[in-house]
Amino acid sequence: MGKVGIIGVGQSAFVRGYPGSIRELAFEGFKECMKDAQIAVKDIDATVVCSAPEYDKQRSPAGVLAEYLGLTPQPTFYVETLCSSGTTGLKLAYSMVKAGLHDVVMVIGFQKMSEISSAESQERMGRGADIQWESPFGTMMPAYYAMHARAHMAKYGTTAEDLALIRVKASTYGQINEKAVYRKAITADMFADPQNPMAGPVASPLRVGDCCANADGSSCVIVASEEKAKAFSKKPVWILGIGSASAPVNMAGRDFFSGLSVGEIAGKQAYKMAGVTPKDINVAEVHDCFTIAEMMAYENLGFAKPGEGRDLIRSKATYREGSFPVNVDGGLLSKGHPIGATGGSQVRTIVLQLRGEAGNMQVKDPQIGLVHNIGGVGLYGNVLILGR
Repeated sequence: MGKVGIIGVGQSAFVRGYPGSIRELAFEGFKECMKDAQIAVKDIDATVVCSAPEYDKQRSPAGVLAEYLGLTPQPTFYVETLCSSGTTGLKLAYSMVKAGLHDVVMVIGFQKMSEISSAESQERMGRGADIQWESPFGTMMPAYYAMHARAHMAKYGTTAEDLALIRVKASTYGQINEKAVYRKAITADMFADPQNPMAGPVASPLRVGDCCANADGSSCVIVASEEKAKAFSKKPVWILGIGSASAPVNMAGRDFFSGLSVGEIAGKQAYKMAGVTPKDINVAEVHDCFTIAEMMAYENLGFAKPGEGRDLIRSKATYREGSFPVNVDGGLLSKGHPIGATGGSQVRTIVLQLRGEAGNMQVKDPQIGLVHNIGGVGLYGNVLILGR
């Protein structure tokens, strides 16, 4: 079989409270993607819908969205791997095209997290852990990632100031990303001021500024066979490598806490499939749900040796002009994190970068890009390598 290419990308603005239904929210990303791809609905052979269902009031939302978007009677599939649902859906779409089952497949990711309260949202996030052995004891996402931050600090001497620098970088690009939910400037001094909201404690050592925000949003990606991609698109972006991994859901089953094994394993698989190394990556999107998550991603993906990720952010190597540009759209820390839509949004950013269409966020002449998308607290991990 030939290559598989991405011929269209789109996303809604990520917002704190979308006023419409999930149908209308999904349409926002769908509309931009269809305009980008310049194809008709009849050209789409199948659809994969991605979300975390515990946040949806609608049971089996895939059918509802497919009907609303005119994607029936083509087959529709529903995929969920927590926060990595979008890239898991993309892997399924890639596999179906590669196998010759379909020529053109659409991947829609969405989440309307404002349908439930913040307290309910936190409770559902806690249920991403084992409901028998962990979540009954009050574990929630910030506390889990705080454990990783503590472990990284104890082993490598990473500081809270290092983590603050990651959020400062995120705000640098979030300010110029019209799709981002948080577009205000953030400085390192804010973390040193106990009166500033950014310095407010969440789960030590993580503060408010170390955490991404919930959001409502949708994303959409269209993949196609090599023949169809070349026929439909003047600038297809090719999927060169995909890696995926999982880890024990219980923290007691993990070997270490100073990194996420799924990111490391998935990254090695993707590099091998694409025939590239970390040094070949020109721009990356990593899953920065917390500042420590980005720090660990630097090291898990081989951009830095274990314990040396802090050197990248201190030297601004992960800024747009640096040697390893990472999250130059603001990342989850600025864009927000509508769970099912996040992976597709990351893919959209890299596709625009490789096509030279990223505007003020554009990296100079990138040839190869990487997407790193984590589900839960390192429970699932997907890494994609994309190329021109």
